[in-house]
Amino acid sequence: MNCDYFGVCGSCKLYELSYDEQIEKKKRFINELFTPLGVNNFEVFTSPDTHYRNRAEFRIWHDDNGMHYAMNQLSEKKVVLIDSCPKVVKKIADIMPKLKELIQEDEVLKSKLFSIEFLSSSTKVLVSMLYHKKIDESWDIHAKKLENELNISIIGRSRKVKRVISDDFVLDELVVDKKPYMYKIIEGGFSQPNSFLNAKMIEWATLHVKSPKDLLELYCGHGNFTIPFSKQFEKVLATEISKSSIKSAKKSCEMNDVINIEFLRMSVEELTSALKKEREFNRLKDIDLDVYNFSHVFVDPPRAGIDEKSLEFISQFENIIYISCNPVTLKRDLEFLKDKFVIENFAIFDQFPHTDHIESGIVLKKRN
Repeated sequence: MNCDYFGVCGSCKLYELSYDEQIEKKKRFINELFTPLGVNNFEVFTSPDTHYRNRAEFRIWHDDNGMHYAMNQLSEKKVVLIDSCPKVVKKIADIMPKLKELIQEDEVLKSKLFSIEFLSSSTKVLVSMLYHKKIDESWDIHAKKLENELNISIIGRSRKVKRVISDDFVLDELVVDKKPYMYKIIEGGFSQPNSFLNAKMIEWATLHVKSPKDLLELYCGHGNFTIPFSKQFEKVLATEISKSSIKSAKKSCEMNDVINIEFLRMSVEELTSALKKEREFNRLKDIDLDVYNFSHVFVDPPRAGIDEKSLEFISQFENIIYISCNPVTLKRDLEFLKDKFVIENFAIFDQFPHTDHIESGIVLKKRN
């Protein structure tokens, strides 16, 4: 990838290395980190090194020359003004200059605007505009005109205010192992930022399901992995604490004709208490936990990894599939599990070229 802002913009820190050299650097890091745990080889899934991000956020900077997209500088606590970003998918890259030009011509849209977030899908681009001022019905009129001009969806946000011009979500088609899946992805909810690697991660995870019965999934989000997994398991119980994410997941199930998933808005701690019959929950009044025969547990936690109590909980299952966005906390969690489980497969997914970030996947089988 070539970028005019390499060495200045803080978004890309591995700009001096070719993409192949970046991959080798990441492989060495993973090898050094996990060799003490017996990981001697791992699969590597690479990404296109340009136009791979379908989700991005840019600061907005105002000066005497107008309005600009901005990022933090690499070495100083300042901003660098940018006109483009080759990391974002083509749909976003093509819209960015047109969007900026039209906003600059409209004082209502431009005034006190401090950030723009982009979310692109296979069908549309959703643009969220964040303000340091109150926005109301008068703002809607200008935003609607902009929305029609660029054929995008627009949301406005200011303190305690959210204004949706048409939709606050995108519908996205993801092809996994030659099978298309439709997802509803809500604005503000978590979604994988690299669609190409996301499909590869799901393919990898589903490939390593052996002798499936029922699946327990923790941190299911909007059902990114859940829905493809449902084709392999008899029943799926998926937990998530975000109400909006579960709502999106249920809609995605409808679009994919999936009927064997039950979604629970519960924390891991609450689910543990429910399965041990320590507490009764009103949210479980229509769900009989005793009918499940879990052969696998799937986890995709945040960067902090999994807390010790939850690790103790998942260690009762025969098979664990673990997606991690932080190798350091992953190693810590594997240290806890290593005496009970064998690492059957280890993979890294380069979701974020030109950065140090590494996504990992691990398949664990309980020791005999």
